[in-house]
Amino acid sequence: MLKNLRNYLITGIIILLPLIVTIYIVTNIFSAVDGVLRPVVELIIGRSIYGLGFMLTLGVILGVGAIGTNVLGKRLIDYGEKILTKIPLVRNIYLTVQQLINALFLKNKTAFRKVVMIEYPRKGIYQVGFLTSQGMGEIQSNTDEEVINIFIPTTPNPTSGMLILVPKEDVTYLDMTVEEGLKLIISGGTVVPEKGLINQ
Repeated sequence: MLKNLRNYLITGIIILLPLIVTIYIVTNIFSAVDGVLRPVVELIIGRSIYGLGFMLTLGVILGVGAIGTNVLGKRLIDYGEKILTKIPLVRNIYLTVQQLINALFLKNKTAFRKVVMIEYPRKGIYQVGFLTSQGMGEIQSNTDEEVINIFIPTTPNPTSGMLILVPKEDVTYLDMTVEEGLKLIISGGTVVPEKGLINQ
């Protein structure tokens, strides 16, 4: 009974956390846009409009999204990023957040590709990790074997961890999805995918 309650609690947190973070971010964006633009618009039109802050925020988000999908907009964004990456403190924060979002939310070549299992830190002890890419460039040219880049996340915070370069033949590929792998790691092994369940 207690084990089930713990599983329900952890699963609930995993499900709700993205929603809570999204609400937090959107709320802060709304507050910022509403605080800056609403007084200006109300001054221009001469009266207060119910829901104006929400409409302005939605308009700004949609506008940025529309700009970011065309060639000229992408160039403007790239130019803005170049300026941000030249500011010492802002550069570190911006790049860290950008890489984290790309890794966790965007399904591109830099995202986690597959859930794998390796023997680490010694034979007989296994770690669950994520395949990020094949070994390339200088790293691959300085190794005798073909290596694969594996990210080993920490529990319960999968955004931190370490990168391990593992020989291709030493990697075991698992059937679970990346989402299932993240749940397994965040829960400390209490939330196991159906395929991974065994009778005890």
